[in-house]
Amino acid sequence: MASRVDAVASRVQTAVTTKKVTSSMAGVVKSMDAAMKSMNLEKISGLMDKFEKQFEDLDVQASCMEDTMSSTTTVTAPQHEVEGLMQQVADEAGLELNMELPQGVNSTIGQSTAASTEQDELTQRLAKLRQL
Repeated sequence: MASRVDAVASRVQTAVTTKKVTSSMAGVVKSMDAAMKSMNLEKISGLMDKFEKQFEDLDVQASCMEDTMSSTTTVTAPQHEVEGLMQQVADEAGLELNMELPQGVNSTIGQSTAASTEQDELTQRLAKLRQL
């Protein structure tokens, strides 16, 4: 369960990071458009460098997030392995580990009427004792 929460948190973080990079890229594109109109080669070169750097940063962040996601989701172990490990630890500690759900009561309607009859008899006896 914890790995699933970590995976979701990582995905949310990726979305937030992507949104930040997208907004900064929009600003760079606007600046590039203005530089292209003025035809200032130094300004265009500087903006292109900034644009490439932001793409490199985005690639690094995306790669890091993908690595984190793959390591987070691959950490989950099959349930039978977890139960086996829990049983091994319990055996080493000398504990009895009950991994099954307790069995429900198998009663029939006849048994519940018998209990109800017994309850009624007890109630009547108590009422008689109070009258004394």
